Amino acid sequence: MGHCRELEYLPRRPFLGNGARKKEYAATYTEYVRQYEALQTTFNPVRFNPERWAAAAQEAGMRYVVITTKHHDGFCMWNTQYTDYKITGAKTPFASHPRSDVIGEVFNAFRKENFWIGAYFSKPDWHSGDYWWERFPPSDRNANYSIAKYPERWQAFVGYTHNQIDELVSNYGKVDILWLDGGWVRVKTQDEIIQELKEEYEGSRWARNPQSQDIQMGELVRKARAKQPGLIVVDRAVPGPYQNYLTPENHIPETGLPYPWETCMPMGTSWSHVPNERYKTTTDLVHKLADIVAKGGNLLLNIGPRPDGELDEDAYSRLREIGAWLQTNGEAIYGTRPFTTYREGEDVRYTQSKDRKTVYVIFLKKPTESSMTLQSLNIPKGSKVSVLGSGEKVKWTKTEQGTFLSLAPSLFSSGQHAWVLKVAMAP
Repeated sequence: MGHCRELEYLPRRPFLGNGARKKEYAATYTEYVRQYEALQTTFNPVRFNPERWAAAAQEAGMRYVVITTKHHDGFCMWNTQYTDYKITGAKTPFASHPRSDVIGEVFNAFRKENFWIGAYFSKPDWHSGDYWWERFPPSDRNANYSIAKYPERWQAFVGYTHNQIDELVSNYGKVDILWLDGGWVRVKTQDEIIQELKEEYEGSRWARNPQSQDIQMGELVRKARAKQPGLIVVDRAVPGPYQNYLTPENHIPETGLPYPWETCMPMGTSWSHVPNERYKTTTDLVHKLADIVAKGGNLLLNIGPRPDGELDEDAYSRLREIGAWLQTNGEAIYGTRPFTTYREGEDVRYTQSKDRKTVYVIFLKKPTESSMTLQSLNIPKGSKVSVLGSGEKVKWTKTEQGTFLSLAPSLFSSGQHAWVLKVAMAP
């Protein structure tokens, strides 16, 4: 319920057809919305167990959690007082459960494991009549009426948004991250609107009703930080003072970025749960983590719970296996910084300690040769090279080409997914 994107991908063509096509589409769309919103009457995640989630995330070596409080569809996963379209609403079977305020339960469970707490919140709300007014059909993901013509309706939506965020930062203890989605809800210049219309006409963008959507971010953030000092705010893809870090979605940048960033991606194929999900392998996830950290980023790994509130056992298995790898090799991940280069060839990644006294060489494939030269690694005489986990020493020689390593087969006889050399730099 809380993380559904299907409405973003409704067919486009009927909007461009004749009256009969429009009526046909309207009937189909109306029935779709009716069925979707009726899911509230059957949503009953009775196996919801946030303590198990938190324990698994802690075992996996994770340090912060971001939970979807409300996605674009508008269904709220906390006991908001501003709509009945919520998990604690009268139409939702789970409302009678003692743990029905899911956001409060998740926050409390993860705090007990010393996690930073993040609240994902969608700025657009397709259920709200002040965003998608029933007087007009929705034509794209933007507000479906003219904000300039009906400013009072937009101000009602702004107030609704501010009030809901105020609930989250006021009623649920310490919140560290406010992760706002829906970057199209922002102030836009006339030139930007014209450009979006041009791209819509050319077919590269779906934006039939682009317009400036001023959610009053400055006021919103000031009020939130007054109650949550030090709050980190993500305002996705909106340049300015409220984009504390960037969030490339479901991909890893080719190189490092010149500002703080995190890649957000699902563990499986979808952001929400799908039956018989095909999760990424543990090796793939470890490699993605190493690649991201080598480039200076964080990994925000999404797992969609099942309708009954549990996670798939395969997801728990992946978390355990990632955690086991980090137990041995986490020194090369936590608190590190990008090295002078993040990679060498396809299968080597570099990180270094904050004080630059230690360099970590992460092999994404087990070395099979008895020796190799790392051209990017130039280390001073007296430095020590060892294998993380075993502590076995590695013989090395400085050459004109870089650092020559002697690699006995026994050095990498244990471990899996990726192997790490620790280079303690001589002063």
